[in-house]
Amino acid sequence: MEITPLLWALTLVSIMALLAVDFFGHVRKAHEPTLRESAVWSAVYVGIALLFGLVFVILGDSDHAVEYYAGYLTEKALSVDNLFVFLVIISSFNVPRKYQQKVLLFGIAFALMARTVLIFLGAGLMNVFSDVFYAFGIILLITAANMLRHEVRGHKRSDNAENIVMRTARRVLNTSDDYDGDKLTTVIRGRRMLTPMVLVMVVIGGTDVLFALDSVPAIYGLTSEPYIVFTATAFSLLGLRQLYFLLNGLLDRLAYLSYGLIAVLGFIGTKLILHALHENNLAFINSGESVPVLEIPTGTSLIVIAAILAVTVVASLLSMRSSDRVEPPSAPSRSGAAADSPQEPELTSKVG
Repeated sequence: MEITPLLWALTLVSIMALLAVDFFGHVRKAHEPTLRESAVWSAVYVGIALLFGLVFVILGDSDHAVEYYAGYLTEKALSVDNLFVFLVIISSFNVPRKYQQKVLLFGIAFALMARTVLIFLGAGLMNVFSDVFYAFGIILLITAANMLRHEVRGHKRSDNAENIVMRTARRVLNTSDDYDGDKLTTVIRGRRMLTPMVLVMVVIGGTDVLFALDSVPAIYGLTSEPYIVFTATAFSLLGLRQLYFLLNGLLDRLAYLSYGLIAVLGFIGTKLILHALHENNLAFINSGESVPVLEIPTGTSLIVIAAILAVTVVASLLSMRSSDRVEPPSAPSRSGAAADSPQEPELTSKVG
């Protein structure tokens, strides 16, 4: 299947249309989505993503289909991981539930823009420097190691990042103390000020940029085609808003999701290092010659990633059932805030 400029244009228009439908059909009128609404639309977006991959199969491009599904699974798992952080931020700022949709949709749109920029930067680097795979692989292995260290210590990997973004946003932005519906600005004593809604969006947008730094290298470990990277990333983010409300209350119970992501990132990081060695041009490694190492096929990667995520989810659900039988669930170590908790101890500043 040939990736043409027309195909790119049609895809971009389709993604923008889906975002527009999401905003005008659901978010523009503030409301708290029901469980049924969230479930239906989550299924719709997952269905669209799965059907998109079948287009490659129908056109006889099974290689790109496998790459797409492997990338989609990886990015979907990482996007669910982002929901934990969104939960902490939204709880910390006491965002009224019926206004949370607007914040989440902004976060999704900003994440898509940040990842798109990094996707094309990554593609350009790979075209110029094939040894960039070493850098991508090292980034993922370091990320996995840091996540494991934080999990062992009982800390969330994004605590420092969130606090930095939050402190910077508070210093720069002049915001009011209270929300004014879902408005971004309000007038207090004749003076126009930004509302806390803007501050929440800035914090979420800042953390999205930080998350993109390990998300993009992860999917480039599975495919070098920018179109596959973009579409897998975009479809993994679409529907994330509905998934938030569907899984709200269960997010903090996926006890082993972090360990699954650690395994996935470690696996892809290793795969990237092996590929870099196979394509080696660095003079200080094997005199600049290719190193005869095992390369992991994308089909095998898809099976490994799917298996890791399946084991992670099943183990988390079994652990949740076991905990419910024995004793009331303790506070989740991952986010430090359950869905109904009003604040996060690590993030001491609270608005509203």
